[in-house]
Amino acid sequence: MLFYYIVLLLSSNAVSIRRDKSILYCRVAIVMLIYAFINASNLNVAFSYKGIGLYGGLYTATNITQTFHMFIIAICVIILQLTAFYPRKLWLHDIWSSTIFWPMRSVFTYNNTNVINKMGEQFRIIEYPLILLFIITGSILLVSSSDLVSIFLSIELQSYGLYLLSTIYRNSELSTSAGLTYFLLGGLSSCFILLSTSLIYANSGLTNMDGIYVLTSLPSSTQDKSALIGLKPFYLNMSLLIMSVGFLFKVSSVPFHFWSPDVYDAIPTIVTTFVAIVAKISILVFFLELVHYTNNSYFPLNFSWRSSLLLSSLLSLIIGSVLGLTQLRIKRLFAYSTISHLGFILLALAVNSIESIQAFIFYLMQYSVSNLNAFLIVISIGYSLYPYIYSSVSQQQDKNLLDKNYSPIQLISEIKGYYYLNSYLALCLSVTLFSLVGIPPLMGFFAKQMVLSSALDSGYVFITLVAILTSVISAVYYLGVIKQIFFDENEYILSRNVTELSYTCKVKSLFLVRSYLFPMCIDDTNMNTSYLNIFTSYLNIFTLYEDMYDDKFTIHNVVLSNYLTITISILTLLLVLFVFTPQEILSMANILALILFNS
Repeated sequence: MLFYYIVLLLSSNAVSIRRDKSILYCRVAIVMLIYAFINASNLNVAFSYKGIGLYGGLYTATNITQTFHMFIIAICVIILQLTAFYPRKLWLHDIWSSTIFWPMRSVFTYNNTNVINKMGEQFRIIEYPLILLFIITGSILLVSSSDLVSIFLSIELQSYGLYLLSTIYRNSELSTSAGLTYFLLGGLSSCFILLSTSLIYANSGLTNMDGIYVLTSLPSSTQDKSALIGLKPFYLNMSLLIMSVGFLFKVSSVPFHFWSPDVYDAIPTIVTTFVAIVAKISILVFFLELVHYTNNSYFPLNFSWRSSLLLSSLLSLIIGSVLGLTQLRIKRLFAYSTISHLGFILLALAVNSIESIQAFIFYLMQYSVSNLNAFLIVISIGYSLYPYIYSSVSQQQDKNLLDKNYSPIQLISEIKGYYYLNSYLALCLSVTLFSLVGIPPLMGFFAKQMVLSSALDSGYVFITLVAILTSVISAVYYLGVIKQIFFDENEYILSRNVTELSYTCKVKSLFLVRSYLFPMCIDDTNMNTSYLNIFTSYLNIFTLYEDMYDDKFTIHNVVLSNYLTITISILTLLLVLFVFTPQEILSMANILALILFNS
């Protein structure tokens, strides 16, 4: 379905001359992704716990891959809503519009489309949904890849789409430079992956991952057989180490993290939402199977490539927490927060027990949801602050921020005192940040507790203590943001141009004319006359006329659209109410972990 829609969208782009049709393409893309989600769920039910191989072993389809297919598609549907619907709407309070049937029979005509941001850049880029579908296709294929060739093709399909997506705002100098940086360093990481692929093939003569897993699991009694086939375990271990370097580069884990804060901060916030979440899920799920099936190596080695995951986890916990304390820009803060949480995810991967794999699956899902909700709230805050200006002279320099239209909220100081402007959004953001900190009884607390418990049970005492200390440190900058939102003084005032402005809305209403000529009974003796009366009455009932209303609306009638408010409410309630019904998600993670170990 994704392939068919990509072909359809390419054809429509070739014949279209209107750039504002991208909003319709995004809506069609959402419908197609929902259909793909239903297909993936049906296949998930049909599979046995062992799964099946596809296309000669290039891909595998198991319950784990199909579950994360559905998760990736669901995340992408939520992100596509940002470009499929307008962010603002006019809220009507008049008596004549209070009936439930009135909106169904009315047509609105606005004299100023800038009110609901119809002319935004994100609604005029036709290629946006097309590039997103290429990235989604690459992510889904990477999750299911079972061959070195398909792995490289899938990661490059995903990466090339991310490079284009980062530079899709052509008139933004910051976005272009960030996309170029992302492209150059991403190409360097792809070189590591390609080098490791060539080394594995030169050493073993295999490209299929199942064959490589068998070689790494040879018992000590068959080491002489490995010598006969020319296998060198040290080379194979080093090849996997080089491959892990390439993938850790793409997920921005320490010590390969230096590009992510700059890229996240420079590209538009809508694009950052996609780059920061979807790009990591597929790579980490691929890492899950790679770590698990190479964990039982019987080769006599002084070190294992999986030790790099423990080292990267330790460094990510420290660097992500300490450097986040000095950040003044909110997207850079989220970037270092992502690095810190990657430390927990990699720790769960490196432990590789049933409990840690369960914690890994649950942590990856809950953090993706929390991070997505945080970005949605930041974008919504930017949309809600359009009629305000700073009251203090010291904050006037914020008006000169580059790419203010693409990233309205860039500094943490811009949301100072926001609770007094919109208390609901402020509460949702605080709940999301508390979940990222790991405050009970929110979902993030249980995820961190599961990871730390599994690491402690496996004997990783030192790194568990480091993770606990860094969680306390990272709570400082999260609570600092919450403190500015709720306890600092609000420095916003309504713009004078906005307070004196009103918007005229013409409403064309269609009403039915009621007729009382309907015959009360039908005379059987005069059937023709009865039919004539019935026909005349129906004509009178369905006679329509137009009535024009002119009404004026102030800036206070402009509110956030339903898709933003409903989506943020659902995600926030999921974080809050998880403690009451945790069985479904935890049971799913436990079953997937058991399936992985039993297979």
